[in-house]
Amino acid sequence: MARPAIAIIGRPNVGKSTLFNRLVEKRKAIVDAKEGITRDRIRGTLDWENRLYDIVDTGGYIPDDVDVFNAAVREQAELAVVEADFILFLVDGKADPTASDKDLAKLVRKSGKPHMLVVNKCDTLETDDRQLRFHELAIEPMVTISALNGRLTGVMLEQITAVLNPAMAKQDEESYMRLAIVGMPNVGKSSLTNALLQKEQTIVTPIAGTTRDSIDTAFTWYGKTIVLVDTAGLRKRAKVSDNIEFYSNVRTHSAIENADVSLVMIDAEKGFGKQDKAIVDLVIRKGKGLVLLVNKWDLVEAETNTMAEMKKEIQWQFKGLDDYPILFISALTRRRVSNIMKIADQVHQARQQKINTKLLNEFLRETIKKMAIPAVKGRLIRIKFINQVRTAPPLIVCHTNYPKLVPVNYRRYLENQLRETFDFSGVPIKLSFRQS
Repeated sequence: MARPAIAIIGRPNVGKSTLFNRLVEKRKAIVDAKEGITRDRIRGTLDWENRLYDIVDTGGYIPDDVDVFNAAVREQAELAVVEADFILFLVDGKADPTASDKDLAKLVRKSGKPHMLVVNKCDTLETDDRQLRFHELAIEPMVTISALNGRLTGVMLEQITAVLNPAMAKQDEESYMRLAIVGMPNVGKSSLTNALLQKEQTIVTPIAGTTRDSIDTAFTWYGKTIVLVDTAGLRKRAKVSDNIEFYSNVRTHSAIENADVSLVMIDAEKGFGKQDKAIVDLVIRKGKGLVLLVNKWDLVEAETNTMAEMKKEIQWQFKGLDDYPILFISALTRRRVSNIMKIADQVHQARQQKINTKLLNEFLRETIKKMAIPAVKGRLIRIKFINQVRTAPPLIVCHTNYPKLVPVNYRRYLENQLRETFDFSGVPIKLSFRQS
């Protein structure tokens, strides 16, 4: 399920970064009395009442181009508003509304997004009257807080989640699986989207980078609602040439973060390169299900063993891909495209599965019978029991007397046996060894 994004906007030095740091419980944004310290958008995660939200801190909004940075900062703030599910419009309670505040109020109203006017620097009950001067901005609801000492930030969050949570619950109920299509520019992501939807949903051209935004489309597959996300192509940072492409990369990373399963596409003619490896590694590190699609297979002069040889070459270059499905397709001719949804669904179900503790410990006994844990530094290592504490992605905890001494090769052996026994194909699984 996608995390809602909450954007914090306001003119310089109203306390946006202080509030951001308080919400994410980390000193991630630089806080200084000097105006304009935050120029880039900074993202963090808010954990509130067992829900996760993306928090975006923006640079101070100045309507005029006083210097070269102001236009870029203003553009980032405007993009944050476009992308946000909820807007926190922060003002300085110690000052009267300014021209910048009024311009931002217009931007917020024009967006049509759920929003809140937050009057900051109201450190005590006596200072709450400061909010009265901001009624002229015509933004409701309005709350007073102190980002510095945390006063009334909980009340603010309760009001925000009262708006966002019903929408999140509805999305949880309606969406069975979020499926992101990712890869380098011009590997055929939009063509695959159109092939899966069986209609022209996105523009397809030979020019790399045609898709700038992540485009969400819901469709029904065997009675299940699938949200398909066609993303912009991911490039190396050094090759990102403009602001729009930078933001496209950010949105693609966000699409992977919010997906259940990622279809990673590569170009059959170009082979499996360094950037393809980086994208695969990103998906695995995020704990998402993964299916590797080798596209444009219709352009390859195939011989009897061509497919097997290329699969072997890919797995040699990225050893971890032994555990993930690899499909050879043509989005243009729709060759083998019909197999994709079935395999993605299998990966999604494997990622969601919760294994009974009794079954896991029966598995453990049989696994140790096949290969005992070697002694390390003269110490006998015993794994007393194992249990699964999380799904999506699966986290399996092994309770042992010497967690730090379990050899790396034995950890790999356990993971491989788990995959083989419980069919975790396409799913990153994590083993945690804890003292017991």
